[in-house]
Amino acid sequence: MSRMPDPVPVALPWSVSARAGEAAVANRKTSSAATRSTSDPFGGRLGPAERQESWRRLGSEYFDVVVIGGGVVGVGTALDAATRGLRVALVEARDLASGTSSRSSKLFHGGLRYLEQLEFGLVREALRERELMLTRLAPHLVKPVSFLYPLTRRGWERPYTAAGLLLYDTMGGARSVPGQKHLSRAGALRMVPALKRSALIGGIRYFDAQADDARHTMTVGRTAAHYGAVVRTSTQVVDFIREADRVSGVRVRDVEDGRELDVRANAVINCAGVWTDELQRVSGSRGRFRVKASKGVHIVVPRDRIVSESGLILRTEKSVLFVIPWRNHWIVGTTDTQWNLDLAHPAATKQDIDYILDHVNEVLATPLTHDDIEGVYAGLRPLLAGESEETSKLSREHAVARVAPGLVAIAGGKYTTYRVMAADAVDAASVDLPGRLQPSITDRVPLLGADGYHALVNQADLLAARHGLHPYRVRHLLDRYGSLVHEVLALADGRPELLKPVDAAPDYLQVEIVYAAGHEGALHLEDALARRTRISIEYPHRGVDCARQVADLMGETLGWDEATIAREVAVYLARVQAERDSQTQPSDQAADATRSSAPEARPYLLEPVR
Repeated sequence: MSRMPDPVPVALPWSVSARAGEAAVANRKTSSAATRSTSDPFGGRLGPAERQESWRRLGSEYFDVVVIGGGVVGVGTALDAATRGLRVALVEARDLASGTSSRSSKLFHGGLRYLEQLEFGLVREALRERELMLTRLAPHLVKPVSFLYPLTRRGWERPYTAAGLLLYDTMGGARSVPGQKHLSRAGALRMVPALKRSALIGGIRYFDAQADDARHTMTVGRTAAHYGAVVRTSTQVVDFIREADRVSGVRVRDVEDGRELDVRANAVINCAGVWTDELQRVSGSRGRFRVKASKGVHIVVPRDRIVSESGLILRTEKSVLFVIPWRNHWIVGTTDTQWNLDLAHPAATKQDIDYILDHVNEVLATPLTHDDIEGVYAGLRPLLAGESEETSKLSREHAVARVAPGLVAIAGGKYTTYRVMAADAVDAASVDLPGRLQPSITDRVPLLGADGYHALVNQADLLAARHGLHPYRVRHLLDRYGSLVHEVLALADGRPELLKPVDAAPDYLQVEIVYAAGHEGALHLEDALARRTRISIEYPHRGVDCARQVADLMGETLGWDEATIAREVAVYLARVQAERDSQTQPSDQAADATRSSAPEARPYLLEPVR
C-alpha cells in the first residue's frame, strides 16, 4: 500500500446519513473524505441526548469499522480510525475503562523490568509514547513522576543499574523529564526519610510519567466522538452477523433496557482485552492467539504514612513493587498472579494485600498496617499466553490478527503503547475496507483539553478569582479537564452551590459530578465514584458516605426518580461491602464468590455472552 505524506489534522469527518446494505458499500467506494461533514455537533459530549442519538445511528448507518471494547486500546482504535476518515462505531458492555484500563499502576513508562528482559523494542516504543503524551497529546493528564531505586549491593549494582537507566533515558529519543541522579545513602535518606537506614547503601533517582488511567481512557473516547465516532457504553455485543464466510457486523444489546439491534460494518475489531477469547468463541472464528489473565492488586494509603519526596521502585523475587505518589496518597503494588475466575470483577484477597504489605515493609522504618489502607483495587492484564506458566514472564508485546474475513483481534501490550496498538489494529482491518486507507495521524492529534492547557495554567489565579475558587482548586481542575475546564465551570453559572466540595470527598467539586453525568457518559453511581472520580479508592469510606449526595447530583441530569436513586445507592453500597469482604478471604476462589455476590448496576447484562 503506498503511503501519502502525513497531513496535519484540523477536524475529520463523519456522515449523518443512514446507510445500509450493498448500496452503502458502493457509495463508500466512490465517496471522498472531503465531501463529508468535518465536525461533530456534540463536540465529544457523551450525555443523555447523545446516547439516544447514538442508538439511532447504530441501527441506521453503515460503518467502516465497529470497535468492540471501551478500554484504552478500544477507544484508541476508534480515534485512530475516525481521524483517518473512516466511519466508526465503538460499543462497550459496561463503562469506558471499566476493566483493566481503570485498574493499572497509572504509569506511562517504558518498563525497567522489560529492559532487563531484553525487550528493547517494547521499551523504546513505550518511551516514545510517554514523551508524546507529556509534550503534545495529553500534557493536562500525563505528568512526570520521580522514583528512587534503592541500591543494596556494593560494587557491581550501581554501574549495572546506571547503565540500564542510561539506556532508559536515551533510547526513546528526545525526552522532557530529567535524567538519572546518583545519591549516597545519606542523600537517598534525605529524599525518602521513610526508608530504613539498613535498607540501602545508596540510590539512583529517575523519572517516568503517570496519569489517571480511567480519566485518560475516557478522554480518548470523547476525542474519538469529537472526530465523529459513535461511542456508546452499556451496549453489549451478543452475537456476530455473518454473510457467507465473512463477519459483516454485530448484534448489540442495550444493557440498560434490553433492546437489541444489528450494526453493519465492513470490519469488526475485537479490542476486548481479557474478554478476547470469549468474543472469538461467540464469533465462531478460530483464534490466532490466546489471552491469559494476570491479576494485579494495588493498595492506596495516605500520603503522610510514607514520608518521601519521591516514589520508590523495589525488586521482589518475581517482579518489581512500586510506591507511587498519587495526589494526597500513595499507590503501592502490584502483584502478578494467574486469574481464571470472574473477568469483570477480579477480587483482591487477604493474601494479596499481605504480600504487598510484607514487601514494602521490608524497607520502611515505620511499617504499614491493614488499618492504614484507604483503598484496594484489582485489575487483570491481558497477556499473550506463552509456554511459561508464570504470568510475570508472559509477553507484554501485543499481537494483532485477522482471525476471519471482516474480523480483526488485538490483545496483549501495555497501557502506555495503546496508540501504537490501535494503529496496528486499523492497519490490519484495511484489507476489508474499500478504497485506500490513510496513514495513522494520532501522534499529532491532541486529546480534548490539551489545546490551551499551558496558557490556562499561567492564568489559574485569574480563573480562580473569576469563579471564587482557590487557585489550588483550579490547578487541580486543569489537571483533570485541561481547557475543558470552562465547560465544567459553566455548569455552575447561576448555581454557586455546585462549586462547593462533595461533602465526604472534598477533593472533588459537586459540579464535577454533574459534568460526569452530562458530558462524560457516566450512567451509574459506580461510574462516577470509581472512574470519573477516584473516590472509591481515595477515601476510607470508599464512596459510601457521599453515595446519596452524588446520586442526587447525577439524577438531576439523568432524570432519576427517587426509586432509581435508592437503587443506585443500594447497588453501590452492596458493591463496596462485597469488595471489603472479599479482601478478608484467604483464596481467589473464596474472594471471587464473595465479590460476585454483589448485584450488577446494568440490569440486562449477559454474563457470559450466550
